Amino acid sequence: MDAATQLPTVAMIGAGQLARMTHQAAIALGQSLKILAADPAESAAAVASQVRIGDYRDLDALREFASGATVVTFDHEHVPQEALRALVAEGVEVQPRPEALLFAQDKQAMRERLGKLGLPQPRWAPVAAAADVAEFGTPCVLKAATGGYDGKGVWMVDSAADAEEVLASGIRLIAEERMPLVRELAVQVARSPRGETAVYPVVETVQVGGICTEVIAPAQDLDEATAAEAAAIARTVAEELGVCGMLAVELFQTEEGDGSQRLSVNELAMRAHNSGHWTIEGAVTSQFEQHLRAVLDYPLGSAETAAPVTVMANVLGGEAGGPRLDERLQHLMADDTAARVHLYGKAVRPGRKIGHVTVCGDDVAELRERARRAARRLTEGK
Repeated sequence: MDAATQLPTVAMIGAGQLARMTHQAAIALGQSLKILAADPAESAAAVASQVRIGDYRDLDALREFASGATVVTFDHEHVPQEALRALVAEGVEVQPRPEALLFAQDKQAMRERLGKLGLPQPRWAPVAAAADVAEFGTPCVLKAATGGYDGKGVWMVDSAADAEEVLASGIRLIAEERMPLVRELAVQVARSPRGETAVYPVVETVQVGGICTEVIAPAQDLDEATAAEAAAIARTVAEELGVCGMLAVELFQTEEGDGSQRLSVNELAMRAHNSGHWTIEGAVTSQFEQHLRAVLDYPLGSAETAAPVTVMANVLGGEAGGPRLDERLQHLMADDTAARVHLYGKAVRPGRKIGHVTVCGDDVAELRERARRAARRLTEGK
């Protein structure tokens, strides 16, 4: 509890752009958000008033950081299980709980649990040798069981021989069948400790090189039955795994041999997620405010859309040279006065997510072109 405001204090482990945008939501709610950062130059550490520099793998640092907080939550899933379980054993309120977070940290554990729940997912198996890959069958996808993100920790292999270099690294791996994708979808659900849930509309995510570049909300040309199935999957995962806070369920929409289409769960994230950045302008309640409401066990906000269609485009760092970022921003503002820009205060590196742009309206093709043009303006300076 904050002594000055008599309102809760939320402690967020991690200081990336998710923490930065959660901080913006906390300001409006009057909440105190303190941040555990590895470096004072991190995205959220540069703007938040309560920042502690420390190592999220150090239990003593976590204990000190959690002291006085109403609840501890995350902007990433990398905090060791043993540290989180120790905090819980000492009476610290941690949301999502470590026993739920495990399934976002460990893809093998996730696949095993989803299988027991009977939820649709790709055919998969743990693999440790080329013979395992050959037995599973190729072509396939190899995934690091822990630690992968934004295309890292994922390898497309066409033969068992192709897998040997990855296998030699000693990384714990699973193999998954390569799916005949129609497109990738995502659905977010918020869940509070009291069991209240709020499900956002299903969105389409566009991936390039393993990195999400665009989100279209809601997903277009998605029939009601498939949208309802996606929402039911998300709600089932949240309830059966005991998730509290925001949960993102990434989905494959695939085409079967008979021409029918089906959904399969790709991955889970138990935090705010790139697929939900559109909610800042495009939904009644942003995912960042909703996460705060959920982990504090407040009544949840409406997850309804605030515009017919919202398109979000990620801004990636470009090559060195050309106009300064501020100059590019001003040109974008002049070019599209209705585009909403969110820059994360990050040093620019090629391919790094440094911000996103959101546009709202009712013409999907026009919105996609505007969002792409705005992102290119900031990435390329033209």
